Amino acid sequence: MTAADDHNDDIALAGEYALHLTDAASRRAFEQRLQAEPVLRALVRDWDEQLAPLAEGFKPATPPKAVKARIEARLFPASAKPRWSPWRMLAGSGLAAVLAVAVLVMLPQDPGPAPFTPSLSAQIAAEDQSLIVLASYSPDTGTLRIDRQAGAAAEGRVLELWLIAEGAEAPVSLGVLPDDTQTDITLPETLAASIAGGTLAISDEPPGGSPIGVPTGDVLAVGAVVSL
Repeated sequence: MTAADDHNDDIALAGEYALHLTDAASRRAFEQRLQAEPVLRALVRDWDEQLAPLAEGFKPATPPKAVKARIEARLFPASAKPRWSPWRMLAGSGLAAVLAVAVLVMLPQDPGPAPFTPSLSAQIAAEDQSLIVLASYSPDTGTLRIDRQAGAAAEGRVLELWLIAEGAEAPVSLGVLPDDTQTDITLPETLAASIAGGTLAISDEPPGGSPIGVPTGDVLAVGAVVSL
């Protein structure tokens, strides 16, 4: 038997092990090999990664105890010597093709990211228009989209965004704005319900943002959140 034949046999054995098709004695023998053979462990890991998506979308269920016995009796009848394994027929190049087709057929198609459909917005602007930031919020995705149209942080400083909810006594930080002019911020549910009717503000802070949870520098720009 050639090295290629041995490798193909190991691919099939790894598939049987991953699918729990081996009997107890064969499984123990295979696990002893796994402890000493890194290549064999890699084959099992490849099987697990390729087969795992096939289980998505199914609700777990506990089968009757007699099912396994009936399956083993049908697949491995005592009179059949040597035992025939369908996975050996799939070893080699044909194995990857069959798995690829199965995954494409059974996996749901990815619908892609949800569209950004804002229903709230705010123009956060300084009195002299030296800093202008447009913010739009989509409740469907919980995303606050920031578009800085003018202005930037001073040298050695950062811009920090704050939400002052309607009726709130103190602002809540929404994070330090990055250098990029456009960015998305995902609001936690606790803040998502407070943004409507609130006010957004931007303050001048040291690197890393305010160290005490409230603005420490000048409030540079403010804007009310309104419905679109």
